[in-house]
Amino acid sequence: MNEFAEAIGRDFGLIADLVRLHARAAPERAALADATHEIGYGALDALMDRIAASLQRDGLRAGDAIAICAASSVSYAAVFLGALRAGVAVAPLPPGATPASLARMIGDAGARILFVDEMAAGIIGPSAAGAVPRVALDGAGAGIGLDTWLAPHGARPAQVELQPASPFNIIYSSGTTGEPKGIVQGHGMRWAHVLRNRKYDYGADAVTLLSTPLYSNTTLVVFFPTLAYGGCAVLMPKFDAARYLQLAERHRVTHTMLVPVQYQRLMARPDFGAHDLSSFRYKFCTSAPFGAALKADVLARWPGGLVEFYGMTEGGGTCILEAHRHPGKLHTVGRPAEGSDIRLIDEAGREVAAGESGEVVGHSAGMMVGYHGQPQKTREAEWFDPAGKRFIRTGDVGRFDADGFLTLFDRKKDMIISGGFNIYPSDLEAVLRGHAAVADVAVIGVPSEEWGETPVAFVVRREGDATDEEALLQWANAQLGKTQRLARLRFIDELPRSAIGKILKRELRELGQG
Repeated sequence: MNEFAEAIGRDFGLIADLVRLHARAAPERAALADATHEIGYGALDALMDRIAASLQRDGLRAGDAIAICAASSVSYAAVFLGALRAGVAVAPLPPGATPASLARMIGDAGARILFVDEMAAGIIGPSAAGAVPRVALDGAGAGIGLDTWLAPHGARPAQVELQPASPFNIIYSSGTTGEPKGIVQGHGMRWAHVLRNRKYDYGADAVTLLSTPLYSNTTLVVFFPTLAYGGCAVLMPKFDAARYLQLAERHRVTHTMLVPVQYQRLMARPDFGAHDLSSFRYKFCTSAPFGAALKADVLARWPGGLVEFYGMTEGGGTCILEAHRHPGKLHTVGRPAEGSDIRLIDEAGREVAAGESGEVVGHSAGMMVGYHGQPQKTREAEWFDPAGKRFIRTGDVGRFDADGFLTLFDRKKDMIISGGFNIYPSDLEAVLRGHAAVADVAVIGVPSEEWGETPVAFVVRREGDATDEEALLQWANAQLGKTQRLARLRFIDELPRSAIGKILKRELRELGQG
């Protein structure tokens, strides 16, 4: 048995150690690539050593944190990996956040150094991070240049001892609800993700194209397995459908992670079928509702398997739908993954009977340590069964079918209670999508003196369509049940979305009350 096979067979290990094994076995093999740079495993391993040694030189110890706020690049990925080798947790931050929000995240994480590029530095401003030293990944003057900051060639860090609960990263996720919380994920959680991906044909010849940002767990759940198994990760700083297809063809891409809105935009391109995508083995999706019709279109026209992950950045349980194996279950998010215990509970915290709906809670080896510095928020996110087993609450409402596949109805907080009746926005959205005028849609609840709440739809109209709001509203209400009917329908140019495609319903609620 070779060193890698022995290492990957362990119940727990370190991803940074696997990079070193690949560097020894094939130092010239490509590990990372972006629009301007490519780096092999040997050079990456040496750079990780220099980064780790530099952090230790600056006084950082295992368990301390750094922050990175930048577009995806080879340098960004190398700093992330080098910090892990030093046992330093990484807080990858969204450049699109406000300066005040970024300052709060940097302070909350206790980041000792902030790594930025020129774009992010302009957003953060000169004083948002206080006295935290800055290192410029692109050498553009936003801080000390990375090359200047780095320890000399050949520098080696002191070895650190890490446990499964040792912090790997702190991901700030506000989801779609507002104030971000720092989700502390341990090395054990990331290792569990690596082991889970053994079945998806990663290896030395794998090429993964990533157009979602490195601050998102959506990206990281495939980024780290790619490197763990010796493949190459191709990084796009920003998604562009035409550019994506060009890169997929040029690099002979085998794996990718995309969110549903990206699949939608790719499949809608008139030239989609003109690109040779025959190299694909697996395409992954997570983070937002993935419509059955869109899944079917991807299966019909894009080679390779299609796998949907359902879970939380906080961890807990995961459901997996291997859509290519279960074409009759595209309306579901699949069955619990191996090692995942997924249950449904009612408002009182009791498990529901078979066939009934309830809030989804999950337990697995991949669970957050907690919300950084917020023990009360951590407790609110937990549920314990009568035997004391810890689960993470998702806030989603769903039901298992007779075959064990989970169908989601909606976010618990998005459910509309109108006149005492529960209304799931996803049901109304599905009806509206059946009209030829509708390109995209979201339904929210707004306050109503008569009913408590009442549903309002925001619709993106297909280009060139002339249907008016009142006609579409009447059409939709004719299809809906009496208790589901829309109070209003408004056309909107584009639905507000996060960087990973989640609809920001809090912004729609502000519009709906305006």
